[in-house]
Amino acid sequence: LGSKTIGCATIPASTGNTKRQVMILQDFKPIFILCTPSYALTLAEYMEENGISADQLALKYGFFGAEPWTEAMRAEIERRLHLEAFDIYGLSEIIGPGVAYECQAHMGLHVSEDHFIPEIIDPDTGEVLPDGEKGELVFTCITKQALPLIRYRTRDVASIIKGDCPCGRTHVRMTKPAGRTDDMLIIRGVNVFPSQVESVLLEIDGIGPHYQMIVERKGNLDSLTILVELSEDSFTGEVRKLEALRSEISRAVNSILGISAEIKLTDPKSLERFEGKAKRVIDKRNLID
Repeated sequence: LGSKTIGCATIPASTGNTKRQVMILQDFKPIFILCTPSYALTLAEYMEENGISADQLALKYGFFGAEPWTEAMRAEIERRLHLEAFDIYGLSEIIGPGVAYECQAHMGLHVSEDHFIPEIIDPDTGEVLPDGEKGELVFTCITKQALPLIRYRTRDVASIIKGDCPCGRTHVRMTKPAGRTDDMLIIRGVNVFPSQVESVLLEIDGIGPHYQMIVERKGNLDSLTILVELSEDSFTGEVRKLEALRSEISRAVNSILGISAEIKLTDPKSLERFEGKAKRVIDKRNLID
């Protein structure tokens, strides 16, 4: 309704059927796209496999949300789809997309304060934290009538930014969510978010943006295995080079997480692709009595 109000022709394409989605992008030439960041990479991969250049599309801007994503992933999407990527935040329980959104300054997401009051709390105690401190994001609805929510706990991890934005808006801003309190893994006493692993992997040449984390309990100790998909360029079969790459990834992950992880390199396009939210974590500890 919002896009229609400002005069945009909107194509509700639903989810899935990547071939059809790319066909719509080619035929209708939209300049905006709205989807999950992981699905944006799925679209880019399909286009590259089928010889379709991003320059053949008319895309200029992309709004991506519904799952945590890093600045490195933003750069990857922008490089492969030739557009400017914006973060948009929302919850189905509150309003859906539109609770907060990035401007072209990319210095946080502007919260629609005329409709929502944001707070950051300690997820364990419920205590309100000072501005700038990271914690769980909480919203109170001030205009919603059918289902008003008071101090609704989102489980998203973020912080609040106050002060004017270079774009001129004065609404309070929130940082890009760093993950979820219920996505957070505790492995050998260390808090681990999938977004931390993603930020490391996307800075290393020779691997793709797709990965999966598997957590198991062996004896009385937790173990973390990370499946990392090789890029086409690095899939040469040279054992020495692959081992050097695996060691580089292992050192980088250990440095950012503070714990060791077993790194397994997989063939290009071997990990499952998701048309909705990507499933990055398989916690097998929940299956053990």
